[in-house]
Amino acid sequence: MSVQREMEETIFYGDPAATGGISVFDQDFDELFSYNGEDLGLIYTSAYSAFCLWAPTAQEAEVVLYDSWQQTAGDRLPMIREVRGTWRLTVSGDLEGKLYTYRVRIGDQWNEAADPYARAVGVNGDRAAILDLRKTDPERWTEDKPLLASPVDAVIYELHLRDLSIHPDSGTAYKGQFLGLAEGGTRGPGGILTGLDHIADLGVTHVQLLPVYDFATESVDETKLDQPHYNWGYDPKNYNAPEGSYASDPYLPGVRITELKTMIQALHDRGLRVIMDVVYNHVYDGYRVNFTKLVPGYYLRYKRDGSLSNGSGCGNDVASERTMMSRFIVDSVLYWAKEYHMDGFRFDLMGLIDIDTMAEIRRRLDEVDPSIMTIGEGWIMETELSADRLANQSNADALPGIGHFNDGFRDAVKGNIFRYEEPGFIGGRSGLEQAVKTGITGGVVYGQTIGQFADEPRQCVNYMECHDNHTLWDKIVLSSAGVSDKQRRAMHRLASAMVLTSQGIPFLHAGQEFMRTKEGVENSFKSPVEINWLDWERCAAYADEVAYMKKLISLRRAHPAFRLHSAEEIRAKLIFEKAPAGTVAYTLREHAGGDAAKHLYVVYNTNPDGSTLSLPPLGVWEPLLGEELTVLGTEGQLTVKGLGMVVLAVRG
Repeated sequence: MSVQREMEETIFYGDPAATGGISVFDQDFDELFSYNGEDLGLIYTSAYSAFCLWAPTAQEAEVVLYDSWQQTAGDRLPMIREVRGTWRLTVSGDLEGKLYTYRVRIGDQWNEAADPYARAVGVNGDRAAILDLRKTDPERWTEDKPLLASPVDAVIYELHLRDLSIHPDSGTAYKGQFLGLAEGGTRGPGGILTGLDHIADLGVTHVQLLPVYDFATESVDETKLDQPHYNWGYDPKNYNAPEGSYASDPYLPGVRITELKTMIQALHDRGLRVIMDVVYNHVYDGYRVNFTKLVPGYYLRYKRDGSLSNGSGCGNDVASERTMMSRFIVDSVLYWAKEYHMDGFRFDLMGLIDIDTMAEIRRRLDEVDPSIMTIGEGWIMETELSADRLANQSNADALPGIGHFNDGFRDAVKGNIFRYEEPGFIGGRSGLEQAVKTGITGGVVYGQTIGQFADEPRQCVNYMECHDNHTLWDKIVLSSAGVSDKQRRAMHRLASAMVLTSQGIPFLHAGQEFMRTKEGVENSFKSPVEINWLDWERCAAYADEVAYMKKLISLRRAHPAFRLHSAEEIRAKLIFEKAPAGTVAYTLREHAGGDAAKHLYVVYNTNPDGSTLSLPPLGVWEPLLGEELTVLGTEGQLTVKGLGMVVLAVRG
């Protein structure tokens, strides 16, 4: 018996008569019913509204118009079936301000759902909204954005929007909202910079936002914002509309759109680009999501027994390999890039998405703006699609221009994230020097024993912490029993320094600059806000650490040798030097990347009692960073007095 037939016998997916006997699981379903017209969703004008729904398995379809989100019964208007499974309806007159859903009959059952292509939604996203998008543009809304020559020139700062401003001492008026990140002039304890001013002052180039699309009511109920709530937002509900809990008024559909655009413009005005965290690998509920209600069985992956594939660990995996799901993902990314002027996309669990879809996203973004970044979690994961078709690290050679997070470098430096008490290179664990070198070289093939998944450094994202798992500080505490906080701070500095002086794309987590702690909570997506907020009191107390992070970022941005654009140049210009156990040293030679310095020498030392190294005889070495650890002796010797990084230069 075929897989399709087994599934049809266990789960109901509608009367085959609607599709001429072709099951939604048949291989030729896409060939017969995929639709490439550009009018899916709603086209609004003041004279008419045109609705287009793709629902091949439906036997009837309706548009339901509502005057408010609370109205229980709307006006049901029948749609007309047209080509390749599409349904259409054009309604004369100005419908601005109304809400709508689609209602479809699958066999004997009627299902009602929001338009998957909805660009605006009512409170909690159960109904799509009809509005003029041009009226949502803020007073200042330009397509100008900060320049970016190459992805390796980026310094990414990952941020949960609510975390930034919700602390009582954030100095922010719009706490937890889009506008909170747009505010300038905010100050915290002791007059320190907070919010947008703090981020801009650090010197980073990109702010990466955890999900800001509309996520499930089960995570955050937009009608109950006076109650404590917290969620990261990795449970998508409406992919093309912003989340209402970040708006000043979630009941007015246009407000969240205008305020998100206002925030993006404020970041652009401060020289910061914006990366959007997108979650196309799964949906919040495989049975209740609008996709499943409208075309049951099509948009998600299934196992042979008819149960949902669950490589994501979130209950389902999106079937990105199917033509209309792939098309939806590509359309959605392009919409955010064009309508919201987004500068990059971070793909959650990208290893569950198929290669062809990711390659098409990159191709289409190149047509819009080649500087728009694409990075993702290229983890190797089990799902109901063959391994050679998945956009993971193993297949990075088929994904030029798409970066993968480098978990190998992360674990080598700070210790395995799942073995909490296991230290890494910074904690003095031996034998990790070679693994560290693979990150320093941006994940590219450098030699017989050094190399990872990247063909070019733009495919490697180096990081030590992110929203997932323990913060760097908490991991260091867990893996360094009996060690003083002074030494832990040195370890933390060194790990951050390694990210910012390695080839590839550097990535920082908000608060890493002041040794952020979540009090040992590993994954804080449902933890109290007090665990998650950016603690501006800690930021003030750790001002020296913030200043050190600023130095690191400034060093990277001032020296193109740390951000070489090609694997060939890395192999030619980056030379590993002889170094004792517990240290890694290398030079960047002959004005690497056009650097003003003729040569740079970098050493990472994890020996608390210090290390002595022989400098290559390339000229007169002078300290650039780490002067407090540096003793330059006679006959080309360098002594590093304690745990940390030293950078030397031979002037040009």
